[in-house]
Amino acid sequence: MRLGLVMSEVGSGLRRNASMVVSVVLVTFISLTFVGTAALLQMQITQMKGYWYDKAQVAVYLCTDTDTTGNCTGAMATQDQIAGVKAQLDSDVLTPYVDKFYFEDQTQAYDRFKQQFADSPATEFVQPAYLNETFWVNLKDPTQSDVLTESLSSLAGVQSVVDQRGYLDPIFAVLNAASYTAIGIASLMLIAAVLLIATTIRLSAFSRRRELGIMRLVGASNRFIQTPFILEGVIAALVGSLLAGGAIIAIVNFFVKGYLAVTFQGTPFIGLRDAALVVPIVIVVGILLAALSANVAIRRYLKV
Repeated sequence: MRLGLVMSEVGSGLRRNASMVVSVVLVTFISLTFVGTAALLQMQITQMKGYWYDKAQVAVYLCTDTDTTGNCTGAMATQDQIAGVKAQLDSDVLTPYVDKFYFEDQTQAYDRFKQQFADSPATEFVQPAYLNETFWVNLKDPTQSDVLTESLSSLAGVQSVVDQRGYLDPIFAVLNAASYTAIGIASLMLIAAVLLIATTIRLSAFSRRRELGIMRLVGASNRFIQTPFILEGVIAALVGSLLAGGAIIAIVNFFVKGYLAVTFQGTPFIGLRDAALVVPIVIVVGILLAALSANVAIRRYLKV
C-alpha cells in the first residue's frame, strides 16, 4: 500500500469536509473532557473518603439537664456515670478497637462551638449548659464503630453514640451524583461523536464516489479504499482528544491546585499525577471510538 497516496486521499477528504471535521473535533473534545472530569471526580471522592473517614470520630454524647432522649431522664450525667463510660472505653472489650479518646466538658464544648460558628448569630443564644459533655473516640478501624455503639449506648448517662461518618455520607452522595451526571452527559456526547464521525465518513465517501468507482475498476483492494476514510475519522478524533487532554490538565492545574487546594488547605486534592493517568486513557478511548465508527460507516457504505 502506497503511504503517500493514502495520505493524499486523507488530506483531500479533510479539506472537502472541513466543517464536519471541525464539528467532530469539538464534539469529541467536549465529550472526552466530561469523561476525564468524571474520572478525576471519582478519584477525588475516593481520596477524600480515605482521608476524612480515617479522621472521623465517634461521639459519645452524655446527658444534660434538659435531655429526655436515650438513657436521659432530664438530669445531667453524674461523675460516676462519666467514670463508668471511661472505664468501658478502657476495658479489655473496647481497647482493641479504640485508638485514643478524650473527654470534653461543657465549657470546652462551648469554646469549640464559638470557634466553629464565630460568624453565626446562634452564638448569642447558646449557653454552655445547653451543650453535651462528650467523649470523642478515634477508632483504629473507623468501619467498626458499631462495636462502640453496642457497648456504650445502653450505659447510664449516655444520650447517644454518633459516628461522624454519617455526616460525611450526604456530602459524598452529592459528589457521586455529580460524577454520575458527568458520566451520563459524556456518554450522550460520545454517542453524538460516534454518529457524527460516521456521517462525516459517509459524506466524504459520497463526495468521492466517482474516484471510488474507478479504484474498484482498476482492482484496488477494499483495505486500500477504506484506510483513508478511517484515518480521517481517527485524525479528527485525535485532535479533539488532545484538546480534551489539555483541558483536563488545565482544570487540575489552575482550578484544583490553583484554587481549591489553596482555599481548602486541610483537604487532600488530586494533582497532575492523577491527571497524567487519566489523559492517556481519554486519548485512547477517543481514537478507538473514532476508528471503530469510521470503519463501520465506510464498510456499510461500500457494502463490504
